[in-house]
Amino acid sequence: MATIRDIAKKAGVSPATVSRVLNYDPELSVAQETRQRIFEVAEKLNYTKHKRSSKMGKALIRLVQWYDEAEELADLYYLSIRLGIEKKAEELNLQIRRETLNELSDSQVTGTIALGKFDAEQIRQLKQLDDNLLFVDFDAMPLGLNSLVVDFDQSMNLVIDHFIQQGHQKIGILSGEEMTKHNLQPIEDPRMLSFKKKLEQLNLFRPDLVITAPFSMEAGKTAVSEFIAESNDLPTALFASSDALAIGGMQAIQAAGLRIPEDISVIGFNDVSVAKYVSPALSTVKVETEWMGELAVTTLLELAKEYSPVPRKIMLGTELIQRASTN
Repeated sequence: MATIRDIAKKAGVSPATVSRVLNYDPELSVAQETRQRIFEVAEKLNYTKHKRSSKMGKALIRLVQWYDEAEELADLYYLSIRLGIEKKAEELNLQIRRETLNELSDSQVTGTIALGKFDAEQIRQLKQLDDNLLFVDFDAMPLGLNSLVVDFDQSMNLVIDHFIQQGHQKIGILSGEEMTKHNLQPIEDPRMLSFKKKLEQLNLFRPDLVITAPFSMEAGKTAVSEFIAESNDLPTALFASSDALAIGGMQAIQAAGLRIPEDISVIGFNDVSVAKYVSPALSTVKVETEWMGELAVTTLLELAKEYSPVPRKIMLGTELIQRASTN
């Protein structure tokens, strides 16, 4: 595992600066460029696979993202997937053309990876642009389009089974709020849907233990702070739909004088590099985000080589990483 000193050396900053950035220290004044460099180095040092480049010749892949760079830093999930896409492209001697939905080109490409959430108009626009189209972290299968997604039902089974094994009955969720970019359509959090379904099967679902916030550390902290101040019945276990939300929630819990995990156990989602550096270290559902990005590239190349009569849907399993924030 990479240390803070390793990250500091690669990023060209002090270990203290790395520590404060990774712990989302609100009092730290550091340039956005420096902050991004630290996060990117932390993610890259988490790579465990180092393969030789394959001689496939130059191909061009279009990458369309719904997050800009500032939003990537608020929640590192999509940053990690993007770095995986770029890493695999480099290994395979491919070119990546990053484009926005507002500035799509008519360049001839091998295929298009659409990373993130998209509304009906944006999907129509992408379909018109390219026949070889793969959506990543968005289930477009109902629309007859290729998709690479996480198995959220399996993930929530891991989380809830662990909480129950630890004796928890009052299980809450800090669910993420998202909107599509163009038409600002609300997007349901698939983790929330799976969480609710699982707890309802166990007769343990409590609507009063549901907290919602946009996917960022600051929003998670604010939402949990307000919940603690207003509620007379707190959960003993809290699942957060991203590590950024979980870290913000943990800060709010500690600011209220409560202990983690003695008073409230916390589990996040994604296992971004920051999760192991916060205090207490965050238990989380590990999504192989870098590999997810790599798989997106190889899947797109396979689709380009051979016509598929039906759309392809790939679901990735997850793993629960237990650290100090749970019993």
